[in-house]
Amino acid sequence: MKYMIVLGDGMADEPQETLGGKTPLEYAATPTMDALAETAEIGMVRTIPEGMQPGSDTANLSVMGYDPKKYYTGRSPLEALSIGVDMKETDVALRCNLVTVSEDEGKAYAEQTILDHSSDEISTEDAAVLLRAVADVLENERYRFYVGTSYRHCTIWANGQAVELTPPHDVLTRVIGPYLPQDQTLRAMQERSYEILKDHPLNLERKARGLKPANSLWFWGAGTRPMLDSFEELHHKKGVMVSAVDLLKGIAVGAGMAVASVAGANGGLHTNYEGKARAAVDALLKGGCDFAYIHVEGPDEMGHQGSVEKKIQAIEYLDQRLIRLVREEMDASGDDYRLLILPDHPTPVRVRTHVADPVPYLLYDSRKQENHGGLYGESAGERSGIMISEGRLLMKKFLEEE
Repeated sequence: MKYMIVLGDGMADEPQETLGGKTPLEYAATPTMDALAETAEIGMVRTIPEGMQPGSDTANLSVMGYDPKKYYTGRSPLEALSIGVDMKETDVALRCNLVTVSEDEGKAYAEQTILDHSSDEISTEDAAVLLRAVADVLENERYRFYVGTSYRHCTIWANGQAVELTPPHDVLTRVIGPYLPQDQTLRAMQERSYEILKDHPLNLERKARGLKPANSLWFWGAGTRPMLDSFEELHHKKGVMVSAVDLLKGIAVGAGMAVASVAGANGGLHTNYEGKARAAVDALLKGGCDFAYIHVEGPDEMGHQGSVEKKIQAIEYLDQRLIRLVREEMDASGDDYRLLILPDHPTPVRVRTHVADPVPYLLYDSRKQENHGGLYGESAGERSGIMISEGRLLMKKFLEEE
């Protein structure tokens, strides 16, 4: 038996009047998920524990069977694992986004507005140049900078504190002053980064090409070194992670899972869907793995952008360019398999950030072919009457441990 999770980050949403009262997931053309739903179990699961912030960090830990209240020590430490940072017990890791803030003449940094948390989904190559320009000025024995993927990077604060910081995607279009770090050194570094990056030649070139400049650092997600139990020891399955996002790769590293490298996988709308599908199937059918976790960031990014059209496109790409290939390859192999499809959390286009509402799941088992004409989406999940109150319990159900 092979087991595979396909996670469409932020895929769940709210009904849209412009879509005839449907959500983007319900409106999108998803023939593969529709076909799977005919014989699958559809239900709802609460991935965010009560009292915790609705982030991809806590939600994905939950989906992977880890209780966030026990294992979560902050988002950035998990990302630090992915990029090979050896954290000391006294270190604090910070997520270090390259963001776009307004450049309104005559206004101080704190009076500017945050326009884009991803700087037009900046390439890792461009981001590395800009982060290096900042590090050349700001890096010292207490603060070290590490390149991640696209706009997502890491700062290690020696002998630091896990201070409370605001995610940039939570304050899009707002004046940044009230959301800047209370720690004066971190605040000063953000402001200094703006001075360094605003007129950097690469940003001037980006603006000339119609792209948003990556003109400021933004610190958030502070935390201490994580300690995850081995996935294989917990579930007796050898697993592989397929993701472009350092957070998910870091969870996998901490859990002792393999991490697949997929060329062209970038965490955006135009990622290498086919390459991710192939990497997961190869790991299961040729690489000796029992379990594969495929994470796709696109729906979440489009939710943060507030684009209904692009979110629908991301969901359709996920269905037709990834899930379809996974199903075809697994069916052709002759192996029995179980496939779980779900979001980690909703990212409604209306609010452009994460919320903690339950999400719908689709659990398909190739051995069970009774047709009950199911659908997959938020409404179908709610109508099912199935509610898994703790996300970590879904893994036990999926792996048939209960």
